[in-house]
Amino acid sequence: MASDSAETGGHDKAWEKAQRKFSRKSASEYYDPCQDFADRSLKCMKRNDFDREMCLDYFQAYRDCKKNWTKQKQAGPPTN
Repeated sequence: MASDSAETGGHDKAWEKAQRKFSRKSASEYYDPCQDFADRSLKCMKRNDFDREMCLDYFQAYRDCKKNWTKQKQAGPPTN
């Protein structure tokens, strides 16, 4: 049973290291801020039997989000 606690301790240390690294990175390096819009458009498609015409507003919201996000990334990080 001593080996179980040693394995858990090693796992905890590895997680702490990864967590520090993760928290210091900018958001765009780990996730797409427009993913929520993408998920909503897919749900709309499923809900409407994949009729694209019924989900045009969701697609446009996703495109607008991606466009704004791309502009922000190209502009660089905000300066304080």
